[in-house]
Amino acid sequence: MIHKYKGEAHYLVAVDCIIFGFDGETLKILLIQRGFEPERGKWSLMGGFVKPEESLDEAANRILKKLTGLEGVYLEQLHAFGDPHRDPVERTISIAYFALIDIHKYQKQISEEYHAEWFPLNHIPELIFDHMEMVKLARRQLRYKASLHPILFELLPPKFTIPQLQNLYEGIYDTTFDKRNFSRKVLSTGLLIKQPDKDKSNSKKGAFYYKLDRKKYRANFQAFLRFVPNPDKLIV
Repeated sequence: MIHKYKGEAHYLVAVDCIIFGFDGETLKILLIQRGFEPERGKWSLMGGFVKPEESLDEAANRILKKLTGLEGVYLEQLHAFGDPHRDPVERTISIAYFALIDIHKYQKQISEEYHAEWFPLNHIPELIFDHMEMVKLARRQLRYKASLHPILFELLPPKFTIPQLQNLYEGIYDTTFDKRNFSRKVLSTGLLIKQPDKDKSNSKKGAFYYKLDRKKYRANFQAFLRFVPNPDKLIV
């Protein structure tokens, strides 16, 4: 029989999920209205407590599916938040995760039970506890990952336009790129495959669709570093 560690305190462990989404124009975050006290009814990240039989990843995926109806999305562990006073009810250590989704792909799956709502990343309402700190750290991590890994393409549909890609990068780095230079530099990487059809939703002329050549990207992801700003200078 295994005994508990004598004289040691026991704490609650929670998981909070920062869900980034992109609708083709704006980078957004998915929030819910907290359903219990304290701070009932206020805006919050998706969170919940880890069950005894669960791993952290299992808990994150369960909570994400329960609160939003989403599953099978890109989900990555971010950081542990353990300030003794972060939760006013009881000592709770939270493990934050961030998820990336194409909003259009998952829009119909999002549960209405918890009043989940998308907010532009630059217009987030006041959040409970230390959740805004989690969001800021997740955004900072996303900037670094975007410069080293094809992670941003998790936010895009399988085929996309250059303007959509530019909107995404501008949202991530909170900056503005010159349209001609952005297009020229992106296409010069040789990592995008031009499609025969166009997106004509914004103009009669339309914009050609592209797909990412994932094999070439993995072999030569440095090509995208030519136009991605230095993340060190853009930390918020």
